[in-house]
Amino acid sequence: MSDIQTIVAEPRERGGKGTARQYRRSGRVPAVIYGNKEEPVLITLAEGEVIKEMHRGAFTSRIMDVDVAGSKTRVLPRDVQLDPVTDRPVHVDLLRIVGSSRLRLMIPVVFVDDVASPGLKRGGVLNVVRHEIEFHCRADSIPEKITVSLAGTEIGHSIHISAVQLPPGIKPVIANRDFTIATIAPPTKADETAPVAAAAEAAPAAAEAKAAAPAAGAKQAAQPAKK
Repeated sequence: MSDIQTIVAEPRERGGKGTARQYRRSGRVPAVIYGNKEEPVLITLAEGEVIKEMHRGAFTSRIMDVDVAGSKTRVLPRDVQLDPVTDRPVHVDLLRIVGSSRLRLMIPVVFVDDVASPGLKRGGVLNVVRHEIEFHCRADSIPEKITVSLAGTEIGHSIHISAVQLPPGIKPVIANRDFTIATIAPPTKADETAPVAAAAEAAPAAAEAKAAAPAAGAKQAAQPAKK
């Protein structure tokens, strides 16, 4: 698990749409900490901090500590509501967790060793079937990403979950089949350019034939008719 970030929050006394709008106008994002059979805690977060964490990627699969007036709570972001027009965050749900918590969440997939793939060297195309995979995992062992090696893959090769070295303590939610993560597809560039190239080669010949046809007709018309 990657280093845990700490984000500073401020408590808010009450909810409601009117109060939430006031916080947003002042650059704060309303949020709530819930879960672990404890009372929900209403807070606000700096909008800039929320946007920064979102831009880091995998926001809803990264554990962080929320510091409220010096008291830290370990949480996992579960949902971010965005403004439909501006895409600015308007509310964040934070799940309170402990080390023994079992979670179900999406983990992003990252592909490496593309230079060691014979299929890609020969012009094959990486066709990603799953950019994220859903896992069951403990809160204290959430991986930031799942790394998939492309070394040795040939054109037509399929990479299944069974071929991936998973971090300890996590299991795919889909446990009853060996699902596909990616394939190495045949090159398509040659297939797409072949008709274009053929047409380009045929164009001069067609133009010459078209130009020659009127000239031949005119020459024939200029000859006097035989009696």
